Parts: sequence; structure tokens; C-alpha cells
Amino acid sequence: MNKGKNGTLPYYYFETNRLNSQLMHITYHGLSCFKLIAKTAGRGSEDVTIVFAPYDKTLGLRPPQGNADIVLVPHHDPMFNNSDALRGNPLIIDRPGEFAVKGVNIVGKDAPADMRGGETRGNTVIFALDVEDLRIAYLGALGTDLIPSVLDMVAGADILLLPVGDKEGIDGKTAEVLARKIEPKIIIPMQYHVKGLKSTILHDEQDFCSHIGNCPRTKEDKLIVKKADLENKAMEVVLLQVV
Repeated sequence: MNKGKNGTLPYYYFETNRLNSQLMHITYHGLSCFKLIAKTAGRGSEDVTIVFAPYDKTLGLRPPQGNADIVLVPHHDPMFNNSDALRGNPLIIDRPGEFAVKGVNIVGKDAPADMRGGETRGNTVIFALDVEDLRIAYLGALGTDLIPSVLDMVAGADILLLPVGDKEGIDGKTAEVLARKIEPKIIIPMQYHVKGLKSTILHDEQDFCSHIGNCPRTKEDKLIVKKADLENKAMEVVLLQVV
């Protein structure tokens, strides 16, 4: 791997082989589903695995499998709540509140899941996680702009997991406006149409990319990152392959 000046690693990098337990690893499974693996309490601690919004196989994609310690369910819909696909007796968090689990601090707040104040889809839970000195903002099934209290919770996040393709909610333009309000260091788009998906309510990610203007040309298999890598970075878009 190429190194930067003075032999240091670049601000983030990607790899597809063994896990470096000192770094946070994020993989994308399509829709709003991610798997995050991190070490939370020093070099000798065990990894913690967090899965966001596991979906049902009837949607045409292969749901994530394996063990999880924490499962975040932002919305009670087959696109977001198939926690039964995972093993390991995970803690399932599907409501607003404050939680501390295995060194991870999690705050969840309600927000509308549609443009009509939740009239059609109800509410979703917006999550902010503090893990390995990183703040992760996850906008779940958000369908409209953020109210000030929720915006304050996610503003300035290190990594923003951002829905970008919902024809009836957060589309590309709305996602761009939200990203500029939150001003994260890294943006990872989610909830857009991918090959094999049976749902027709989603656009692909190119609408968002045309508005934000700095999407990379290629998608990576995995994001591997630590806090020190993100100094002086702002609004970097990372596109991940569905794995």
C-alpha cells in the first residue's frame, strides 16, 4: 500500500482481505443496510459488530448474515427490520432513546419517514453513534428535512450514512441539501436502486452525484478508517459496492 509523507497512511483507505482491528470497517449490503466492525476499548478488547437495517430477502437482494452484537432497526418495514437473519443474540434497538452497549454510545430520535410528516409511512429513528472516537450519523428511512433537535444531534458527524434515492422521500437534491447542513467529513450514500432490487420506489445514486458534484468514479468494497485519518476533511463522498 502506498503511504503518504513521513510514512503515514492516507486519510482513509480500502482493503478486501484481513481485518485490522485498530480500524473501523464498514461494508454495504444494499438499501439502508451496513455492517460496521470496530474495536471499542483498546488493543486487547473484542470487536463489536453493528448491523444497520437488515432487510428481507423478498426484496431481491441477499440479506446480511453472520453474528451481530447490535442491530439498529430504524423503521418497521421489510426494507429495514429483518433482524432474524442475524445470529449471535444481538441487542435490537428499534426505538428512540440513549443506549450504551459494548463501548458504543447510541442516541436515537424520531423523525418522519415521508414528506407528509409521517402520515403515510410513520416515523423512522435517526441514530447517532459514538464508537472509536468517531461520530456516525445514520439517517435511516428519513423522508423529509430534519427538525433542529435532530440536526443538532448529527451535525458535524465524521461519517454520514445518507439516503439519496427515495422517489417519495429523500431524493438526490434533498440529500445534497441535507449533507451541506450536516457537513460531515465523509458521506456514504445508501437507499438507492441497485441491480437485483425488486422495489421500484428508488432512483439510482447518480441523481445525488449530479447534485453533490464530487462522487468518485468507482465503488470500493469496504471503507476502513480511523479518527486521525479524517483531519481537515469535509464532504468526501465514498461509494461502496453491495457485498
